[in-house]
Amino acid sequence: MFDFASSLPTEHVVLIAAFALIAGLARGFSGFGAALIFVPLASSLIGPKLAAPLLLIVDGIAASGLIPNALGRADIRGVAVMAIGAIVGIPLGTALLALVSPLTVRWFIAAMVTGLLVLLLSGWRYSGRRPPLLTVAVGWMSGMFTGAAGAGGPPVVAYWLGTGSDGAKVRANIVMFFAFGTLVTTVSYTVGGLFQWSLVPLAWAATPLYGLGLFTGSRLFGKASDRTYRWICYGLIAGATIISLPVLDPLLRS
Repeated sequence: MFDFASSLPTEHVVLIAAFALIAGLARGFSGFGAALIFVPLASSLIGPKLAAPLLLIVDGIAASGLIPNALGRADIRGVAVMAIGAIVGIPLGTALLALVSPLTVRWFIAAMVTGLLVLLLSGWRYSGRRPPLLTVAVGWMSGMFTGAAGAGGPPVVAYWLGTGSDGAKVRANIVMFFAFGTLVTTVSYTVGGLFQWSLVPLAWAATPLYGLGLFTGSRLFGKASDRTYRWICYGLIAGATIISLPVLDPLLRS
């Protein structure tokens, strides 16, 4: 059951743990971004069908500590409405991950992450009316990306930043939305047969460093200006996207 993990070169396991540390820093600092960093990079070593469930396990264990503080700051009603869309979107994204070839999924993730990064870099924020149906649609889109790659952050970030809410409230909304998304994704991945015993040793290696990144990122939140914080996250996401392109696999594995 553990043959796959034991057959990985030690340096690849170390790289996966290092990716988890960087992803945890982004998640603790901003409330999102872990999947945009971890899944593309880890997919280049173990494929998306292991990378996405691995992050779900690691984040589900380590990020639970973010919930108590977010609970008192979040717009629970708005999060609940958006979660309705996620309930539909997550299983569809999971089906894509489970049924489509790993290489196709990796190119889809790379294209998706690039497009979402361009959206964030553009500075565009939706500032019109926010009827419940629109909120549900954003949740559906985020759920699709979460099911396929765990990368559901940018749609909800772009949506909530346009409300004029302060950074602390936006971050709290994101944390609570993904706490719910983790539960739905866990069920969806279980039904889709995406959890494997070979993930256990990788989770043991990645979770401590991911937790350290979360703790450090949470402590850094609020110490940097909004502009600095955004550009740090954008740079990490852009670098991860470039490095994780399938055409660069021979360089990563050499």
